[in-house]
Amino acid sequence: MADLPKCPKCGEDYTYENGAMLACPMCGHEWSAQSGATDENAIVVRDSVGNVLNDGDTVSVIKDLKIKGTSSVVKVGTKVKNIRLVEGDHDIDCKVPGVGAMGLKSEFVKKV
Repeated sequence: MADLPKCPKCGEDYTYENGAMLACPMCGHEWSAQSGATDENAIVVRDSVGNVLNDGDTVSVIKDLKIKGTSSVVKVGTKVKNIRLVEGDHDIDCKVPGVGAMGLKSEFVKKV
């Protein structure tokens, strides 16, 4: 039991194996037991105020964002749930309510 890693989301020691996944009973986070990613290789993405973002977080847009190719705008305060972090210029993939799937830059969001 002592050889299992701490939960990457909340840092608790109470992780357990759930099939091929590891799970945390404290926060409900699940992650792959064989994800060879270490802390050195992990993507670190920070929001506009410096909070570290993780997959599955909820963020709020802090600035009106024009959508290329349309006259639509993502308004300030729009909450985006269940984000996914990716590498690249737009480092957040998500589904924006009322707009659909799109990529966002982390400098225009704040963790809720």
